[in-house]
Amino acid sequence: MVKIPRSEHPRPNFQRSSWQSLNGLWDFSFDAPLFDKKILVPFVFESSLSGIDETDFHDIVWYKRTFSVPEVYKNQRTLLHFGAVDYGCTVMVNGKTVSFHEGGQVSFVVDITGEIMFGKENEVILRVFDHHADLEQPRGKQYWEEEPKSIFYTQSTGIWQSVWLEFVPASYVESVRITPLFDEKSVQFEYELQGDPNLSFESEIFFEGDPITTVCVKPNGLKGSFKVLLQNTTNKYWNFYEDMVWSPENPRLFDVVFTLRSKEAVVDTVASYFGMRKTSIENGMFLLNNKPYYQKLVLDQGYWEESLLTAPTDEAFVEDIELTKAMGFNGVRKHQKVEDPRYLYHADRLGLLVWAEIGSAYHYSVSYASRMYREWEARVLRDYNHPCIVTWVPLNESWGVQEIATSKRQQAHSCALVHMTKSLDETRPVICNDGWEHTNGDMLTVHDYEGEVGTFASHYKDLEALWEYRPAGKAHYVGGFSYSGEPVMVSEFGGIQCLADQSSESGKNWGYTSVNSSREFSDNLHLLFQALLKSKLVQGYCYTQLTDIGTETNGLLTIGRKPKLPLSVIRGINNGLQPDLEEK
Repeated sequence: MVKIPRSEHPRPNFQRSSWQSLNGLWDFSFDAPLFDKKILVPFVFESSLSGIDETDFHDIVWYKRTFSVPEVYKNQRTLLHFGAVDYGCTVMVNGKTVSFHEGGQVSFVVDITGEIMFGKENEVILRVFDHHADLEQPRGKQYWEEEPKSIFYTQSTGIWQSVWLEFVPASYVESVRITPLFDEKSVQFEYELQGDPNLSFESEIFFEGDPITTVCVKPNGLKGSFKVLLQNTTNKYWNFYEDMVWSPENPRLFDVVFTLRSKEAVVDTVASYFGMRKTSIENGMFLLNNKPYYQKLVLDQGYWEESLLTAPTDEAFVEDIELTKAMGFNGVRKHQKVEDPRYLYHADRLGLLVWAEIGSAYHYSVSYASRMYREWEARVLRDYNHPCIVTWVPLNESWGVQEIATSKRQQAHSCALVHMTKSLDETRPVICNDGWEHTNGDMLTVHDYEGEVGTFASHYKDLEALWEYRPAGKAHYVGGFSYSGEPVMVSEFGGIQCLADQSSESGKNWGYTSVNSSREFSDNLHLLFQALLKSKLVQGYCYTQLTDIGTETNGLLTIGRKPKLPLSVIRGINNGLQPDLEEK
C-alpha cells in the first residue's frame, strides 16, 4: 500500500472537514493514452519522487485514476480541485469532458456532481499539454533546452500540486475576501454564496482561542459585505496595536468560522483565519503597520532536488521558513513561481514577509499578454487573504517584455499589470518590473551583482550615484517614466558561489561571483550587507539566494538545505555584525 503523499489539507485558509485527497498512484503515459506507467501524484514525471524520473521532453502526457464517492455525500455537490497543472489540461470524468484549463501556476476547480456515480468507481482522465519550446507561455525558470544551465532548471510537466475532492451542500459559502482595516481596528468580509439566497451568514471570530465576537447577517442575495470591530472594552486585549496585530516578529492570527444557516440547522461551515496588518508607502518609505520597516529578504525559488517545484513534504515548507528566519531574514521573494498555498499558510503562522511573483514568459505577443492577464488575476485573487504577502511582483527583469525600453505596447503591458493588480487589491504595493526598466510601480527596485565591494557600495551613496549606475546596462526607468520618491530596494545582489562547498560537478557549477573558502565567503557577505545597511538611500534588500539549484550553486544553503556557514554567522551579518568564523 503506497502512502498518500502530501495528504494535508491543500487549502488551509478556507477549509471544510468534508474532503478527500486524490494524491497517490495514478496511471500515466507519454504522448498517447496508453496508461502504461504509474506516477506518484503530485510529483511531475521529471522528478525522482514521481517514480518515473525522466527529463526528456514530452509535450503531451496523460493521467488516469479511479475514485469512489461515499453514499453519505449523495445529496451534496462534488468539487474536483487541482492545485496546479502545468500547463494546459482537459479533464474528463466517466468519459465526458467536464473542463479545459490553461495556466500552469494557479488552482482551478470543476463541479463534477452531474457526472459521478455514488458508491461506485468513477474514472478521471487528464490530457495535459506543456509545449517546452513555447516561449510565449508563462514558465518561470523551466528551461526550454535539453540540459539545464545557468539560472534555468529542469522543466515541470503536468500535475505538480495536490488533487482533491471537496463535498459541499447545495447551498454553500463559495468564497470570502478578508480585508484588514488596520486603522479602524476592524476587518471586512466580502462573501459570495451559492444556492439559496435566503439563508443567514454567520462569522464567529476568535483570537488565541478566546471568542472575540459573532456577527450574523441576512443576505439580500448571494453576495454581500460587512465590517466587524475587533476591539472593545470587554476583551482582555486592550491595546490593539500591541496585542493583536500581525508582523514577522509577532505573527498573531485571528481564527474565523463562517457558517451558513437555515432556520432549522447549520447548512455549511468553513474554517479560516486572518491577520491584522497594513502595508503602505508614505513619504517615500515602506511602512508595515504604519511604521517604517526595513525588509531583509532572501531570494527563494522553491526547488527541491528530489521533487523540483513540488515540496516533497509539508514539513519541507516549514524547514525553509525556519532556516530563513534563523539566518536573520524577515521575508522572501518567492521568485518566478506561484507558491503552494501551504507555504503561504506556514508563512502566515510563523511570520515571514512574502513578495509574490509569477513565472515569466520570454517572448512578447498578444497571446502571451492575454495568458499573463488571466493567470496573474487568478493568482492575486486566490492569495489575497494571506497576511504574509506584502508586495505583488508581476514582471521581472523585462522577461517577456524584452523591448520595453522602446515598445509602447510593452510599456502599456507593464502599466496594465500594475493597474490591474491595484484594481483587484488596493492594500499592497506593486512592483511593475523588478530590477530595471521600471514604469509605474510603487518601488524602485535594483538588481546589482557587482562583486567588488567598493564599487557596489558606491552605487548607493546617494540618488545621483544611483542614476549613474545602469543595472545590466539598463536604465532604471523607461522613456516617459521617472522617479518620484519611491522607496529604493536592492532586490537582487550577491549570488556568491563558495567553492569550498560544492554539491555538484565543479565544471558545471555557476555563481555571479565566487570565493575559495568559508572565511572569504563570510567576509564578502559581511561587506556587501554592510554597504546596504549603511546606505541612507536603501530601505531593504533581497540576497540571492536561499539554496543551490542545479548548477547554480550560489545559495546560502545547499539544495539539501545544509548551511554553508553557521546560521548564527549569517544572522549576525544580517544584523550588521562582523563575522567570527574559523578558517575552512
